[in-house]
Amino acid sequence: MARTTDGDGTPVPQRLLAAATRLFAERGYDRTSVQEIVEAAGVTKGALYHYFGSKDDLLHEVYARVLRVQQERLDAFADADEPIEKRLRGAAADVVVTTIENLDDAMIFFRSMHHLSPEKNKQVRAERRRYHERFRALI
Repeated sequence: MARTTDGDGTPVPQRLLAAATRLFAERGYDRTSVQEIVEAAGVTKGALYHYFGSKDDLLHEVYARVLRVQQERLDAFADADEPIEKRLRGAAADVVVTTIENLDDAMIFFRSMHHLSPEKNKQVRAERRRYHERFRALI
């Protein structure tokens, strides 16, 4: 039976995503091979394809993760029981803080969108638009 975690208990999908994120940020999506990702994660290609299906799916998951975090944090500020000025300042400052705290994700986000398949690119754009509309509604 295949191991689903490493010695520390990290599930294989998270290991793959962490390795891909680091490599995509360091080398770029187009200069990172599937073999390099699986070696860095300590798994087989079969494991990657089982959990993600493709390198494009891994890249899309980086985008999905960034957008989920941003949306959740924005929603928390927008829904807070605070004066609008405080919520708006907090949300704006949080964009900077979140970007700095997740620099690898941010680098990938701004450098690699053109590598997504057209369908996944459309999904990311729709989620990004939803985020912008929520932020705009706060203003």
